[in-house]
Amino acid sequence: MTLPIRPPRLIPCRSHPELILNLGSCLAVLAIVCIVTFLLARERDSVEQAAMRASGNIVQLIESDILRNAELYDQSLQGLIWAVGRSELPEVPSQLRQRLLFNQAFNDRSRGDLLWLDADGNVVGDSTSIVPRQANFADTPDFKAHLNIPGLGLLVGQPFQARLGDLGWCISFSRRIEGPNGEFAGVAAGALRLSYFSELFRRLDIGEKSSINLLNSDGQLLAREPSRPGDPAIGTNFSHRTNFKRILEERSGSFTAYSERNKGTRLYTFARVGELPLIVLVVNSTEEVFQSWRRTTILVGVATGVLCLGILWLSALLGRELRRRNDAEQGMATLAATDSLTGLANRRRLDQTLRLEWARAQRNRKPLAVLMVDVDHFKAFNQRHGHAGGDHALREVARAIERCIRRPADLVARYGGEEFQVILPETELAGAIMLAERIRASVEGLPPFGSDEQPVTVSVGIGLYNPDTQHDLARVLGAADEALYRAKANGRNRVEGPDA
Repeated sequence: MTLPIRPPRLIPCRSHPELILNLGSCLAVLAIVCIVTFLLARERDSVEQAAMRASGNIVQLIESDILRNAELYDQSLQGLIWAVGRSELPEVPSQLRQRLLFNQAFNDRSRGDLLWLDADGNVVGDSTSIVPRQANFADTPDFKAHLNIPGLGLLVGQPFQARLGDLGWCISFSRRIEGPNGEFAGVAAGALRLSYFSELFRRLDIGEKSSINLLNSDGQLLAREPSRPGDPAIGTNFSHRTNFKRILEERSGSFTAYSERNKGTRLYTFARVGELPLIVLVVNSTEEVFQSWRRTTILVGVATGVLCLGILWLSALLGRELRRRNDAEQGMATLAATDSLTGLANRRRLDQTLRLEWARAQRNRKPLAVLMVDVDHFKAFNQRHGHAGGDHALREVARAIERCIRRPADLVARYGGEEFQVILPETELAGAIMLAERIRASVEGLPPFGSDEQPVTVSVGIGLYNPDTQHDLARVLGAADEALYRAKANGRNRVEGPDA
């Protein structure tokens, strides 16, 4: 017959204070990191939006200036065409005719000049002098376009090097001059110096690694500031670049993209100049835009890191103290529940376990067995070997009994003096007798103590609670005591069960 195998009781898991502290600290650190990250990300967006607004204001300022100049040129060209069409113009004195043909704004050549070209492309009127400079422009694309396409309106030409004077790189504004019957009679043309835009851009401080650019719709660079060594020259074509294609499609706005030329990320802000084939583009270096934000990020990141490390360090110290306190409390609880001589459970823990198992046996209607174990002739043994020998013998007997207990739910405790008690939940009488015999044999098998030839033995009495009876705990313990006395009376070193 074998003892019934009872599964170990599941003890409810209790939250360890140190675990809760560590979890709370980690959650606090995670919350701090998330909040700081969110705030820094929002600050980064704010910096980017501010840079876009500043660049947008620059673009609008330049766009307005270009539109004013374009309007000035267009009005001057239309005034020139109107004057050319007057029949009385040849009779007007030369100085008065010069004032009628050309706007006084072009007396100063800081912007450029105006020319009146006849049907053959020859200069017949010049805003710079009463006597026109001699040149022929019949081979220029703008002249050919007006010659072949009536009704073209105001034409903004490609960048070119001025043939007359020292204007340098220019762009042209031109209109067709028609005769009385609509035939081609020449071209009114104006040259606007690109250096004018360079001087305008130069007055705007946008950063060392950023730039302001003016391009035409064909992707040709017309002006750029600041101009550094290695930067693209005037006339460079960007029409094949991905970013320019996007600019051409969207007409105005801002975006951040990778720059193929600079090999880095740039912030592009741009706008089409009215209906003119001109584009103003401000390119900001993201390194400059986010420079102050990066410094703030490093400062806040270091401060946050130190704070989080401090929290974790303090939590670790507090956790260590909690662990020490918990270990001390557990040690004290263990000492309070342990017999100091044998290392078994003491009477206090025995009483607690008995009440718990008794209530569980009644609730679950399961049997409960109690063994009373008493060392035989212990007083005589104590007289022969002294208290030290008696203590040694009790320790050896306790170890022998403990070795026989195999189930986690079973408990062996020192009842008092040389008596021990074993609690066996959910154990029938047959199983209790088998375990009692095992204990008796294990103790009997201990080697003799000192010069004694007879081994130390124990007598065992069994008390049993059966769910079909009305016994209470006191009667079960009393039955175990009575069985123990019978074992003593019947010769000791034996096991006695309860009366039938």
